[in-house]
Formats: sequence, structure tokens, C-alpha cells
Amino acid sequence: QVQMVESGGGVVQAGGSLRLSCAASGRMFFGWSMGWFRQTPGQERDFVAAISWSRRTIDYADSVKGRFTISLDNAKNTVYLQMNGLKLEDTAVYYCAATSGLPTSRANAYVYWGPGTQVTVSS
Repeated sequence: QVQMVESGGGVVQAGGSLRLSCAASGRMFFGWSMGWFRQTPGQERDFVAAISWSRRTIDYADSVKGRFTISLDNAKNTVYLQMNGLKLEDTAVYYCAATSGLPTSRANAYVYWGPGTQVTVSS
């Protein structure tokens, strides 16, 4: 059974940092791409960042470029999201996901999802 489990969420003041982790297990993920999305109540799930298994292809949403960094530890099947310079508008539930294709911002391309972790940025 495939599992993807996020951790590292919490409450942080504006301007602060958090590092999210997502451990994937239950199958071989060699060649798969990993992504991070976020969602606020009543809104669609928005793309944040994605990375290929080779780590040669990385993509970010414009809203997080220069502040967030996605990375991947292939040996641990774990994807990370380092979030710096957090803003109030970054408050959301953050989800990690896996797709067998290239990194993409399309949520419907991702097959496996974690349950999400809450990130709250306070003023």
C-alpha cells in the first residue's frame, strides 16, 4: 500500500521559515516526480513546486519563487519543501504528491497524495 506522509507543518510568524518533509513508501518511485500543492478552505488545490527524480527539472509557482526550495532524497524517497520568508498568504494545508510523469503543475496528473499538513503564518 502506497503511503505519502507529510510532516513539519505548524505555526510561524511572518518572515519565518519552515521545512516540510514527505516520506513516500509502498512501491518503487524510481523515475517518478514529486510535487507540493496547497489549499485553503473553499479554494482549489494550487501548485507550489515539483521536482523530477533526477532532480534536473524543478518548477515553482510564481508566488513562491525565490522563497521556497524543493529537494529530493532519492535514497529515502523523501521530498522536502524549505519555506523561507513566509507570508500570511502562504497559510494553507500543504500536500505532497507523486506522478509517474515529468514534473507538472496539474494536480490531476498526480496519482498518490499525502493527507496534508497545516501551515499557519501569523502576523
